[in-house]
This record gives sequence, structure tokens and C-alpha cells, in this order.
Amino acid sequence: QVQLVESGGGLVQAGGSLRLSCAASGRTFSNYEMGWFRQAPGKEREFVASISGNGRIKYYADSVKGRVAISRDNAKNTVLLQMNSLKPEDTAVYYCNRRDRAYAWGQGTQVTVSS
Repeated sequence: QVQLVESGGGLVQAGGSLRLSCAASGRTFSNYEMGWFRQAPGKEREFVASISGNGRIKYYADSVKGRVAISRDNAKNTVLLQMNSLKPEDTAVYYCNRRDRAYAWGQGTQVTVSS
């Protein structure tokens, strides 16, 4: 019954920035590790970043290290992904979800980076 809603995507030029947001309803995810994932057309979904329940432990895929920052606001039941220095290869639909036991996937938010 948890619903995940991603937002904040858009069209940006290479080198630009976006801040993605993930909001959940139905149950708080404050106790769970959450992650961001992305999927490009014809590609498998891939891991982007994760954050522990208390926000203290973070992991990033090598492809985005140094360019993105994951954070969370458990009081608002949200997870954020700040993306900087965007590259065309970052183009994908971005999703959030619980890492250990996934909820139903949301619609995702489209990120398109032009060269």
C-alpha cells in the first residue's frame, strides 16, 4: 500500500543540475535503506545511490560519484538526489525504492541531458 512518487526531472544541458525528490505515502520508510535507480531505454535498471535509515551511511555508483548527493528527510518521508555536472549518459528514468524489500515501483521521473 506504499506509494512512491518521484519528481524533479527535466531537460538540462550537459553540466547542469537537477534535484530529484521521492515522496512516499502509506507507510514511513524512515527505518529502511532507500535507494535511487535509473533505467535507460533498452537497458537494465541500475543502482545509482542509497542511504541508510538514519541517513548516516551512503553509497554511490562509480558512474556518479562526486557528482550526486543523496539525502533524506524522514519527518517528511522523502528522499532526495541532488545531481550536478550532468552528462548525456545520465539520461534515464529515475526511480526510488526501498533496497532490502522493494515496494511497488512508482512512475519515475525523466532526466534528459543534452550535449
